Amino acid sequence: QTSLSSSDEIQMSVARKSAHSNYVCYYSHLSCSRLSPSCSLSLALYSSHTQSLSNNQQCTCLCLQHKSWKKIKNMVHWSPFVMSFKKKYPWIQLAGHAGSFKAGANGRILKKHCECEQRCLSLLMKDVLRPYVPGYHGDVEKDGQKYNQMEDLLAEFDYPCVMDCKMGVRTYLEEELTKARKKPSPRPDMYQKMIEVDPAAPTIEENDKKAVTKPRYMQWRETISSTATLGFRIEGVKKEDGTVNRDFKKTKTREQVTAAFHDFVKGNKDILVSVFVWFTECASVALNTVIGSSLLFVHDRNGRAKVWMIDFGKTTPLPEGKELTHRASWVEGNREDGYLFGLDSLLDIISSMVNS
Repeated sequence: QTSLSSSDEIQMSVARKSAHSNYVCYYSHLSCSRLSPSCSLSLALYSSHTQSLSNNQQCTCLCLQHKSWKKIKNMVHWSPFVMSFKKKYPWIQLAGHAGSFKAGANGRILKKHCECEQRCLSLLMKDVLRPYVPGYHGDVEKDGQKYNQMEDLLAEFDYPCVMDCKMGVRTYLEEELTKARKKPSPRPDMYQKMIEVDPAAPTIEENDKKAVTKPRYMQWRETISSTATLGFRIEGVKKEDGTVNRDFKKTKTREQVTAAFHDFVKGNKDILVSVFVWFTECASVALNTVIGSSLLFVHDRNGRAKVWMIDFGKTTPLPEGKELTHRASWVEGNREDGYLFGLDSLLDIISSMVNS
């Protein structure tokens, strides 16, 4: 067991306070030039936390944070409690792909290697979006399989509640459509998924073959959810007791989405504000085509709340000279992904919840 001296306990207390102050001080001084009126209101909630701190106190917080927190980080690497906690609450992806992950060491997870995601995460480690994506720690090989080594986002949470929202107006690449037309590959598993949601959805030909192509399924899948109407959809929610709900395939209207968020947040407005803060740094998204990426919302019973961008397996650099609005309607060939359209819708919904 790890024992702490009185001085260690004091340092831990100071570090926790300074880490919080560091977070608050940073966001309290963000430029408001890119914030909407609703964002400014929410940002004020953060600013109110620093009103009782003088400038000297805020600077002291920033200085204390580095040394104290470094010592604590070294201690928890060897804590049996922390290691068992990480095994008990692994970073899961509610949208599936459970077989793509393995447990790692020192607060990390292993995700099956994807060159596209590796390239994207490597670039993001040097980007302003770095605090809002999983930490990337290079490649590692295990049992003959290559993995991307990533941060376990749930490691610091106590009985976390998790929501996965798939962003954008489409979750497939234009290249996937082109490939499907050249060499159609009907899939029985996609057909089964389709008829489970809507038995009347398949065409006569698809019913005869009892199979549909993946692009056909994905296009249909997005017409029945809020992807088509709002530019994002809820993929799944995991409650603090471990129960998982993925029954959001027909969650399409603003009212339905709002009800799902109310159920997820349960009065915790910290996570709502976190989305607004995250939005102030999202300009870098304009450098890429973002397909199939998600926002991962996490909060726990201690009031801790965070949001991350995850899943970059289909995020690709734009061709030289090409620019996207990320809000315009997608027409095949224009590469628009609707990411910011979805984010606008999401922020509008959350703004209404914050102000209600």
